[in-house]
Amino acid sequence: MGDKANTPGAAGRAVTADQPSSIRNVVLVGHSGSGKTTLVEALALTAGAINRAGRVEDGTSLSDYDEIEHRQQRSVQLSLVPLEWGGCKINLLDAPGYADFVGELRAGLRAADAALFVVSAAQEADAVAGATRMVWDECAAVGMPRAIVVTHLDTARTDFDQLTRICGEIFGGDDPDAVLPLYLPVLGAEAADGHAPATGLVGLLTRRIFDYSSGERVENPPDDGQAALIEEARNRLIEGIIAESEDESLMDRYLGGEEIDLKTLIDDLEKAVARGTFHPVLAAAPAAPGGKQGLGTVELLELITRGFPTPLERPAPTVTTPEGKARPAVTCDPDGPLVAEVVKTTSDPYVGRISLVRVFSGTLRPDETVHVSGHGLADRGHEDHDVDERIGALFTPFGKQQRQLNKCIAGDLACVAKLSRAETGDTLSSKDDPLLMEPWTMPDPLLPLAIRAHSKADEDKLSQGLARLAAEDPTMRLEQNQDTHQVVLWCLGEAHRDVALERLRNRYGVQVDAVPHKVALRETFGEKAAARGRHVKQSGGHGQYAICEIEVEPLPAGSGVEFVDKVVGGAVPRQFIPSVEKGVRAQASKGVAAGYPLVDIRVTLTDGKAHSVDSSDAAFQTAGALALREAAADSRINLLEPVAELQVLVPDEYVGPVMSDLSGRRGRVVGTEQAGPGQTLVRADVPEIEIGRYAVDLRSISHGTGRFDRSYARHEPMPPQIADKIREETEK
Repeated sequence: MGDKANTPGAAGRAVTADQPSSIRNVVLVGHSGSGKTTLVEALALTAGAINRAGRVEDGTSLSDYDEIEHRQQRSVQLSLVPLEWGGCKINLLDAPGYADFVGELRAGLRAADAALFVVSAAQEADAVAGATRMVWDECAAVGMPRAIVVTHLDTARTDFDQLTRICGEIFGGDDPDAVLPLYLPVLGAEAADGHAPATGLVGLLTRRIFDYSSGERVENPPDDGQAALIEEARNRLIEGIIAESEDESLMDRYLGGEEIDLKTLIDDLEKAVARGTFHPVLAAAPAAPGGKQGLGTVELLELITRGFPTPLERPAPTVTTPEGKARPAVTCDPDGPLVAEVVKTTSDPYVGRISLVRVFSGTLRPDETVHVSGHGLADRGHEDHDVDERIGALFTPFGKQQRQLNKCIAGDLACVAKLSRAETGDTLSSKDDPLLMEPWTMPDPLLPLAIRAHSKADEDKLSQGLARLAAEDPTMRLEQNQDTHQVVLWCLGEAHRDVALERLRNRYGVQVDAVPHKVALRETFGEKAAARGRHVKQSGGHGQYAICEIEVEPLPAGSGVEFVDKVVGGAVPRQFIPSVEKGVRAQASKGVAAGYPLVDIRVTLTDGKAHSVDSSDAAFQTAGALALREAAADSRINLLEPVAELQVLVPDEYVGPVMSDLSGRRGRVVGTEQAGPGQTLVRADVPEIEIGRYAVDLRSISHGTGRFDRSYARHEPMPPQIADKIREETEK
């Protein structure tokens, strides 16, 4: 790698592929601000896809053209940029780096066959070690090849050598020699601020200097001083490559003093990268004004085309029939059965719904009818899909442009228009042979946002806007809470919440107001009570007459509302006893103190009176409800709050702060256990009213490394001082 240049692809036309072996699908991963989008633009410039001003031929920007991204100054969605280099089509998937948009990142991992981890030398090492490490482990679990690109060398807080060592320690685990640089930066003259910008690269294997100071890559031999500096790094790189070689005799030959030829080293390097056992480190920077090639971009494109695997080398996800019957594994064959997956859904005001699709088998063509199968995510507002749909145009995006395609073969990605039912995660297959792909893991949204329509006009459009929002973003859960009567959007964080509100407002034309999120409180009697319900009205004509006497006693948690009839002697006629029960239960559902449902009580009807003419079903319902209210007026009523069972997974160094924070939320830690190397699982019971913002707060406490799950455990009595405060707010 790095021993020759390649011919860039032509701009202004759709980049296509005729066979899977000429496709490379690569997702860019990295912390927010690491320079992923800038790197994509630098690669596009080197490949000849954009001009020197960083623009597509129509003058628009290649990346971050979404209005929300412009306003927020960060990527919030997965974007596809196809390039051509050395006879290969490269699909670059630029994933957001902010933790709130991890759903977009997971979609990129699903669509890609390799990952570029972008690390900024201008950021603190904690930014490398945080959430990025979790994504690295996800890739390792499925054997996805990975390489590391260091950016921002011109404003570095950490020099390249030090950052390479940090990456080896963080990503290499037990084998730091599996993370080594292929090139070393050549530094220019030191600037006034003390930084020396990188002007070129030293190829460690080829011992050649690649000078980018003119804006184009120029190859030179090293001088004597440079040659001496690279030997130590070169020897370590060779040992790392040989350690991963399938030729077990290579290490003995090398240690015996034999010079291993360059072709053997490069071949073994490419194989180790493709297997995901060796992770090269490279440096990259955008081109200087007027330049045609950015630092390291040629080397990076060579690594992608020669070292990263083709779709033929990566197994496809498991498929079944929509009914769940097993099917043989699909292969990346353009002539095979059609199996594709929607990895992203967006809405365009002019085109309508657009689906970004990865084809795993077969060939997708415009205007054909396909079967849409979806798992549905009922708890997140998604329905199961099992329908036939006719797809519209097929195209590849390039900035704001849509470049038409006449087909999309196995291993490639394309956008499909007018799939009105398909949502992110759905499978497209032949209508004569429907199939369903195993879904990828979606993070659970744990930050609640209660909303209501701003006006009557917005109320009419709200349900449709929410449905479209849910279709685009499977990481968002839509809840119509039956207890609190609130519409709740469950999000991954505050940035995710803000983007959802802005999309509702600007993309779907729905103005909503955020309101305080309510938890489902309950009421119960704290002691036994008795009362009489008297409903007597006789003002001429047909009157109303019903009297009932009840006793109320508390029951264990989870008992609900029991009704017992102990009337003797026909004091309450038999036909009106169900009426009393109906009235009691209706009042219990409304509450008797603060307006929350009354639970865990036994109501016993002991006596009453009736009138031969004026008694009625309605009268005894009213009397039953009145009796329950009277009993509550002279008794202690407890408010019950829901308690959640939390499972918090954090690195060991954050266990103390996490447990202290949970205690401050009235939580009870019930246990801890090791959950892997350097990881601890903390189990705690915490009142739900105290964890409304825990998704945000845990991220702050653990520097982005903590995760948690929550599940309803039970309702428990609320402390009196907090209950009194809630009653006061209810009265107001």
